Amino acid sequence: MTSGSDGRRPVLTGLGAVSCLGAGVGPYWNALLAGGAAPREVDLPHLNMRATRMYRVPGAAVPEHPRRHAGVPLGAVPRMAVAAALEALDDAGIAGPDRADVAVVMGSEMGNASVQEERRGAGGAGRPRWTPLAVAGAAVGTAIGSRRGNIGVGNACSAGGYALGIASDLIRSGEASVVLVGAADGVTRVGMGGFDRLGAADPQRCRPFARDRAGTMFGDGAAMVVLESTTHARRRGARAYAELAGVAWSCDARHPTAPDPDAAQLVRAMREALADAGLRPDQVGCVLPHATGTALNDAVESRALRQVFGPGTDRLPLFALKAMIGHTSAAAGIFACLTAALVVSRARIPANAPLEQDPDCAVWLPLEGPLRLERPAVLANTCAFGGNNSSFALTGPGGTT
Repeated sequence: MTSGSDGRRPVLTGLGAVSCLGAGVGPYWNALLAGGAAPREVDLPHLNMRATRMYRVPGAAVPEHPRRHAGVPLGAVPRMAVAAALEALDDAGIAGPDRADVAVVMGSEMGNASVQEERRGAGGAGRPRWTPLAVAGAAVGTAIGSRRGNIGVGNACSAGGYALGIASDLIRSGEASVVLVGAADGVTRVGMGGFDRLGAADPQRCRPFARDRAGTMFGDGAAMVVLESTTHARRRGARAYAELAGVAWSCDARHPTAPDPDAAQLVRAMREALADAGLRPDQVGCVLPHATGTALNDAVESRALRQVFGPGTDRLPLFALKAMIGHTSAAAGIFACLTAALVVSRARIPANAPLEQDPDCAVWLPLEGPLRLERPAVLANTCAFGGNNSSFALTGPGGTT
């Protein structure tokens, strides 16, 4: 990642979320502490597949507006993105004309596909059967009145992690002082059916690191964070949740869908993120792993963590977020970042969902909690099809000592 002066270090000053735990960051955090959500059946026709459940956003939490953007009908995903964006900016205290100077970096994978699927399934005469998918970023930019750069990132389930890296580079290079970075994804038959055909979908729930895990289970929602340079945040007296201290990327370049069993590139991403943050492994107080619940991903990531943290892995608490909210696809990295910021700012780690742990996944998943965050640094991972990995480290706003 691009280096910058101390005044250009990116800090998180605003958070926004719409998830299966409800609308808003407050309900999100309280529900994580209470044990997360339970999946439910997806109410779509023609789900001729084994796994038909998701961690769904409650209907009342899905915003009604905006319904269209530039003539394109907007489904739940871009509407949730707009709601999370507005919450994050309100939380950061950025209002009115100041929002024009906020750049947008948005990750999305399936995007507005639900509208397209609905139209094709209904066969509506006189209506186009195809509609643009990647409209969430444009909808967000218009909703906040941004006149700065608007970047879309589509690196599958690592889209959010890559979006954070791009946003961090914009801040560190001085190209932007404030960046709204986020991601959103939702329920589609194509997404569910693809994983079902791969045999990678768990029909019961998302069970990372569990002995009986049977694949992943999706969740929908949107997460947004406001990144600012430290100079900009201090100038306006903004409170910071955490600093995005280090970000790194890597690619396995080995298989379209499976991680490289030797984990070399995921190890590289974690080590480079820690180096970028100026952290030693023993200064990390918690890890939010990618942890999808698929057999190979969880085992490979466990081995990667042991390579990076060595014997200290036995004393390093992990929080498997997807067991609480499902796999939010492109938004997974931003939900991890938002959660890590809350863990750092509150110095608390929620307990993991109950499980019988796979002995081949030799990591520590505290089941009693919440635990105190003993060292104010959190590392998070995202991994994706195509071998795309990202890791990023959050610290207290003043760094670690």
